[in-house]
Amino acid sequence: MPKVAPNKPVPDFECPATGDKTVRLSDFKGKQHVVLYFYPKDDTSGCTTEGKDFTEAYNKLKRKKVAVLGVSRDSLKSHEKFKAKYEFPFDLLSDEDERLCKLFDVIKMKNMYGKQVRGIERSTFLIDKDGVLRREWRKVKVPGHVDEVLEAIGEL
Repeated sequence: MPKVAPNKPVPDFECPATGDKTVRLSDFKGKQHVVLYFYPKDDTSGCTTEGKDFTEAYNKLKRKKVAVLGVSRDSLKSHEKFKAKYEFPFDLLSDEDERLCKLFDVIKMKNMYGKQVRGIERSTFLIDKDGVLRREWRKVKVPGHVDEVLEAIGEL
């Protein structure tokens, strides 16, 4: 499967999600823009802060007809606990087989405690109602990131 590229259509995908759902990109086509954010691990400090920031902005995003989806390689069981603990109003997608991670090219070698490990590079993608990738943020720093996303949505 080819990798995504700015200003090109994103191939349709499906992924298991919280709430016993299967989410497909095509479910949103013609109806909502999609913010797809990839994060390394459920219930870790940066990932929790990022989820809380998207939760704070959720009503603004909803009014602008934007769906928010968080993605990591954690299991659905882990996602359900994480979502419930922090009352995230959006679904979390479980990409245990890394198909979505590969499509969006977010698996990178990272240093953790002096060792090289494969993991998700915190990244966000803004896909418009037509299924076209309009913006991508890679190597995301959490503070202020959601504001950048909101600004980009205003430009659509």
